Amino acid sequence: FCSIYMLCHDCPVTEGFQYSGAFAAMGVDTSVSVEKFCKNFKIEINRLTDEDMEFDMIGVDASIANAFRRILIAEVPTMAIEKVFMVDNTSVIADEVLSHRLGLIPLDADPRLFDYISDDVPNERNTIVYKLHVSCEKGSQRLTVKSGQLEWLPEGSQLTMASPAQSGDNQRTYTSFGQSQQNTSERPLGVKYNDITIARLGPGQAIELEAHAVKGVGKVHAKWSPVATAWYRMLPEVVLLKEIKNGDAEELVKRCPVNVFDIEDLGKGEKRAVVAKPRSCTLCRECVRLADDQVELRRVRDHFIFTIESTGALPPEVLFTEAVKILEEKCERVISELS
Repeated sequence: FCSIYMLCHDCPVTEGFQYSGAFAAMGVDTSVSVEKFCKNFKIEINRLTDEDMEFDMIGVDASIANAFRRILIAEVPTMAIEKVFMVDNTSVIADEVLSHRLGLIPLDADPRLFDYISDDVPNERNTIVYKLHVSCEKGSQRLTVKSGQLEWLPEGSQLTMASPAQSGDNQRTYTSFGQSQQNTSERPLGVKYNDITIARLGPGQAIELEAHAVKGVGKVHAKWSPVATAWYRMLPEVVLLKEIKNGDAEELVKRCPVNVFDIEDLGKGEKRAVVAKPRSCTLCRECVRLADDQVELRRVRDHFIFTIESTGALPPEVLFTEAVKILEEKCERVISELS
């Protein structure tokens, strides 16, 4: 697709043309075909760790790259603490602020194993229960409450809703677990990072609460977003319009803050500047300021450097796979509606 804005001097209104084949008469091919996409599209992974990944997405329009970015931020589901039942809180942090902090703690729980909660009926398939009970004894030093002190309760809630009507009745809790979550999960459903500070308790202060985590998406609240950030940039292209030699070449190399340029020895005391690492270019334009008519900065329109930083619930490569599935479901839904 192509986006060009035409300005008429007689009429100050601008109009955008963004449809396929708009400029076919001018010899510009902006058409999109499945065959062309399958031939040109590819992904090259440059860096992959447990927390982040960087890969090149080649042969796609910016709208596709941006769709993946938006889906990663707002539509890939995770588990996060939604309800907090406060039993005791004598710390200096208000209940609302403490609940907000708990909601932002990344949980080490695979959201694909859980369902969305419906009809507000918490059970072992849609809710994870955590307990926090910490106190600071009088006369002792101040105590730091960490996220690792959240205790997973695989059997469900331990708080009773109300006193039974009769002595023989069973006490109801805030969840209705039919079985233990230890039977459905291969690993403990704890927090991803144990060293996140929740609160600081002084002598005689205490916190006792129960937290319920449910499945959600980032467009409802940022605590459900699975990524710390997901972003992309076009691949920079640095072109030397003329040969830059000797002293000018050395000055160009020194001017670039990210060492995009290097010196090539031509022999007989001759040197010239070459583009060694165009990928590192940040488009700061220092080289252009030095040699305006000799250096040109461009961007490859269909080559995107994509970075995903996971919050920890799922590995970054799994997050991208889930984003692809969600986009596929959206396309299938549109096709179904049109047919």
